[in-house]
Amino acid sequence: MRDHLERIERVNPELNAIVSLRDPGELLAEAGERDAELARGESRGWMHGFPHAIKDLEDTAGIPSVAGSPLLRDNVPGTDSPLVARIKAAGAIVIGKTNVPEFGFGAQTYNPVFGPTRNPYDRSRTPGGSSGGAAAALAAGLLPVADGSDYLGSLRNPAAFCNVFGFRPSIGRVAAVPTTAAFLPATGTAGAMGRSPGDVARLMATIAGPAPELPFSIQEDPAAFAEPLRPLAGASVAWLGDLGGHLPMEPGILEVCERALEDSPFTVEAAEPGFDPEAVWRATITLRHFDATWLLDLDLDRVKPELRYEAEGARAVTGPDVFRAQAVRTELFEALRALLDQHDFIALPSAQVFPFDVDTHWPQEIAGRQMDTYHRWMEVVTYASLAGLPAISVPAGFRDGLPMGLQLIGRPRGDLAVLRAAHAYDEATRWVQRCPPPR
Repeated sequence: MRDHLERIERVNPELNAIVSLRDPGELLAEAGERDAELARGESRGWMHGFPHAIKDLEDTAGIPSVAGSPLLRDNVPGTDSPLVARIKAAGAIVIGKTNVPEFGFGAQTYNPVFGPTRNPYDRSRTPGGSSGGAAAALAAGLLPVADGSDYLGSLRNPAAFCNVFGFRPSIGRVAAVPTTAAFLPATGTAGAMGRSPGDVARLMATIAGPAPELPFSIQEDPAAFAEPLRPLAGASVAWLGDLGGHLPMEPGILEVCERALEDSPFTVEAAEPGFDPEAVWRATITLRHFDATWLLDLDLDRVKPELRYEAEGARAVTGPDVFRAQAVRTELFEALRALLDQHDFIALPSAQVFPFDVDTHWPQEIAGRQMDTYHRWMEVVTYASLAGLPAISVPAGFRDGLPMGLQLIGRPRGDLAVLRAAHAYDEATRWVQRCPPPR
């Protein structure tokens, strides 16, 4: 605890990755209590005494849970979310929160309460988002592991921008907070980040598991994630690249990812997507608006423009719009499943741009092509999200000192296989160990 707090004191003022940090004296006292438990032969679990900061979209008892919004500036929950409760039960000491965009909207971590988080590889750049604080803290060694969440790439994009691993599990693998809308088809999910696939798997063993109160929860024991990962070698990968030119890419991204695949232990084959990417994007926008209907209960004059855009879209979405979008979503799932019948995994870049200026809210254009929404620049991560498939961003390499990641997307509920493939890839490439952030 002392080592981590000293590093946070030294590094975090530059990064602003951890927010709402608790009093160091209280944290050291709790660490002392954990030491005493170990001396008595008592252990709470594998995270016994770990300093851990929770993504600031999760309710955390006794700690401000602000979600980066002025509307929640004074919110201090009395109870923990299920994810936080599981992390505490494994022995972790929660030291604070990791920074997010306001309510997690937008893949750039800045908000009017805490300000922007900066990338540990270049302080003038963003770490991505919405799990940007988690990724930056992890890459800089401020935390051993990190939790996060992913709606449209919020675990994969920041992992790519910070040269760490970010895992989006299958829908239903990690319990969500029960709501009155529990029967709606889910898109977002909590997941895990780490500096190695083994660390990611260990955290998954903690946060995953059955939740009888949720209708779509996967009823499988997560203990398999706690076992040492066995590398999955010889796997076949379908490389989709930029979907035949549909996705604009900043120069260098495809080259970085293709070199990474050449260095991997996989057999790689270029493949056609088998779906209409423009139809999928339109469905994504419709469902994003629909899922954002809860924003209509907020004071929209006090939130950022991106949230107002989603709220206005929610007002306009009709029942037939949602029905058609769900039909496209089903077609996408079938197309990806057909690819996964022929290959073990699907590969795509984790982002369409390298980490950009921290003062830029979102890229307005890529390779000369204008972006028509605040999130179109992250279109490449929507496919695993809509299909509910497990996907991990693995470090792919660098251009001019800026990191990029590669997505590996697995079969339905093939979470452990994805992590094993990532482990085999990590053993072959070792990007995290070879290229830590500059001190």
